[in-house]
Amino acid sequence: MTAAAIEVEDVSFSYGEVEAVKGISFDVAPGEILGFLGPNGAGKSTTIKILTGQLPPKSGRARVLGTDVTTDDPVMQAQIGVCFEEKNLYESMSGRENLRFFASLFGIRDVDTEVLLRRVGLADRAGDRVAKYSKGMRQRLMMARTLVNTPKVLFLDEPTDGLDPVSSQAIRALINQEAERGAAVLLTTHDMHEADELSDRVAFINDGRLHAIDTPENLKLEHGKRSVKVRIRDGERVTEQTVSLEDAAAGEELKAAVSAAGLMTIHTEEATLESIFIEMTGRGLEG
Repeated sequence: MTAAAIEVEDVSFSYGEVEAVKGISFDVAPGEILGFLGPNGAGKSTTIKILTGQLPPKSGRARVLGTDVTTDDPVMQAQIGVCFEEKNLYESMSGRENLRFFASLFGIRDVDTEVLLRRVGLADRAGDRVAKYSKGMRQRLMMARTLVNTPKVLFLDEPTDGLDPVSSQAIRALINQEAERGAAVLLTTHDMHEADELSDRVAFINDGRLHAIDTPENLKLEHGKRSVKVRIRDGERVTEQTVSLEDAAAGEELKAAVSAAGLMTIHTEEATLESIFIEMTGRGLEG
C-alpha cells in the first residue's frame, strides 16, 4: 500500500479567539487530486498554510512526505510546490528570469525555462517583463514557477480564481498532467465546476470543519435524485416531465414519455456539488 503524501490528523488552528480550523483529518495519495471545497473564510487557505509550514497547528499533527510540517525540514520543502492567490512575482524581471531566479533558490542550475513556459502558453512572452503580463498570464507564470523543482506535492490555493476561461483551462490541464506524473495535489477552491472536473475526491469544509470527503460521483449518487427529465413539444407549448426511477412503474412511464412525437430532450438529473454542500452546511460556496 502506497503511503499518503499528505496526512492530516485532528488539526486545529485559531487566530486569537477565532477558530479557523477545527479538528480536521484527511489524507492525499500520490497522483491524487483532492479538491478542498468551501466558501471564502471556510478554513481552506489556513489549512494550506499549516501544511506548508507557515502556521503551526494549535493541536493535531500534519505530515507531508512522511515529515512533520513543524520540523522546517529543507529536504521535504524542496519537494513541494506552492501556488497562492497572492502573486509574488518580480515585475521588473522577465518571465524567464523569474523562473531562473526561483530555481536558483532550490539550487537548480539547469532548469529548462522554455519547456515550463511552453506548458503554460507563455513561450512567446518569455523575454517580456512581468509588469506587462495580464492577470491570467501572471497566474500561468505562477504555475510554471511552482513546477521548477518537479515537486512531489502541490498545494494550489484558488489557482484559477478570477481568470478568463482560456487561462483557467490551461491551468486545469496542467494540474491533471502533474497528477498523472504522480504528484499529490491539494486544490482549494470555491468553484464547484472546477472541483467536479478535476478532483478524484472532494472534501467539504465550512466554518473550519470537514463535513464530507468522498468522490464527486459517490456524493452525487448518495444525495442526488434518481430521475429522468423529458422535454416534449406540443405545438407551440413545451412541457417537462420528470420520471422518478424509484417508482415501480418507471419503465412504462419512461417508455411512454420518450415515445411522444414531440420529444425534444431527455437527460438524467443528479445533484451538484453546490447543492450537496448547501444541504450539508446550509451555506453556499460563494458566501
